[in-house]
Amino acid sequence: MSSNQPIQSNQNRLRHRTRRHFFQDCGVGLGSVALASLLKPQGLHGAASDKDPLAPKPTHFPPKAKRVIYLFMAGAPSQLDLFDYKPELKKLEGKPLPKSIVGEQRFAFIEPDAGVLGPQFSFSKYGQSRAELSEMLPHLSEMVDEISIIKSVNTDQFNHAPAQIFLNTGSPLSGRPAMGAWATYGLGSESSDLPGFVVLKSAGGISGGAANWSSGFLPSVHAGVPFRSKGDPILNVSSPDGVDRSIQKRSIGLINTLNQQTLADWKDPEIQTRIDNYEMAYRMQSSAPELMDLSQETEATMKMYGAEPGKESFANNCLLARRLVERGVRFIQLYHEGWDHHSNVVGGLKGQCKQTDQASAALLRDLKQRGLLEDTLVVWGGEFGRTAMVESNATLGRVNGRDHHPAAFTMWMAGGGIRKGQTLGETDELGYHVVKDPVHVHDLQATILHCMGLDHLRLTFRYKGRDFRLTDIHGNVVEKLLA
Repeated sequence: MSSNQPIQSNQNRLRHRTRRHFFQDCGVGLGSVALASLLKPQGLHGAASDKDPLAPKPTHFPPKAKRVIYLFMAGAPSQLDLFDYKPELKKLEGKPLPKSIVGEQRFAFIEPDAGVLGPQFSFSKYGQSRAELSEMLPHLSEMVDEISIIKSVNTDQFNHAPAQIFLNTGSPLSGRPAMGAWATYGLGSESSDLPGFVVLKSAGGISGGAANWSSGFLPSVHAGVPFRSKGDPILNVSSPDGVDRSIQKRSIGLINTLNQQTLADWKDPEIQTRIDNYEMAYRMQSSAPELMDLSQETEATMKMYGAEPGKESFANNCLLARRLVERGVRFIQLYHEGWDHHSNVVGGLKGQCKQTDQASAALLRDLKQRGLLEDTLVVWGGEFGRTAMVESNATLGRVNGRDHHPAAFTMWMAGGGIRKGQTLGETDELGYHVVKDPVHVHDLQATILHCMGLDHLRLTFRYKGRDFRLTDIHGNVVEKLLA
């Protein structure tokens, strides 16, 4: 028995030798080979190699949008004070809505018999489309012929966290992949130096948290990567003092060699994600500072957005979104918190519109001027709407606010694949129910994927024995939205 052990040992060694060992024995190491390849030109749009899970992939059909910028207004803007003008509510101010309208609907903080709160701002019609907008949106009114306003969006959820997660992932429960994750899973990315799915935040935390940009059960390389809008976009992306590029290159080479060996043994896609993340972080040490350097922008551009270098703001994030688009990032999501106006809806909307209206319109104008709007889809909206009834609660210190309303709210879309200069959908005279062209959240998701050249029925991932998709078992492309 003992005499055969050396022979069996040699046979086992030979059986498990691969090209990986050849490179290792040559003193090169696969990690160094992979890292060296990062420094070479990588072809069209900087596309990565075929082994890269974020390498560009073919679409199901020709796309109209190559990338998406989603302006998520977290907290839910009041559609009745910004987009969906209802003069009938002014006539009923202070009176309860008819029981036939409210039905058995539940509300988070008010009773169904609360009095009506009419529109708090004046409205006018703008552009050739004659779209009706609130006085709180003077900048968007100048770009109204570029957008499609959807007054008939509806959702199944009436609390912030589940509603935000539902709109982003198709499920109110954490654990499903976000739209951006599905997009990079289906299409890859055109950027080799930045993540395919980037998240930018302003004005506070988000109720749904990281579940809104999670990769869920998809490989985690598809998760959204939160960037900061000043300084290093990701903490610790810069090397510490005393560590230069050559030291870091050798370190990552060694780490990647070990990870490649483990990947060959276990075939775990999360190990590949770890390898990709090390390599991406190495590339980002050059690309990220250049991305964040707004001094490259003209004074006119900065003024158009209302951006200020070194400031964390929605305006800066909109300008960074345009810069990310130019660098091939597939899905960019801007979260701006602060729209949850249970009290003082007038003061709240004035503050939020001041922070967001100019930059949102500037983003559209800038993309159009640069020839990018035609293949960039821009989406604006929150997780649900606000009630026609007033919310006032002395105990909570609330007065003249609006509660959550999932049955009808407004969003707008522009750019790649969207018919511009139209208003789609209608609500009843009290802004309570959708009466024409309803657009469910799953319909919205199906339409976004369609604009990107993806069939939402065919973009699936098998998990725990069944195929999952963003729109679950629902959703239809909204043909009337398409150009």
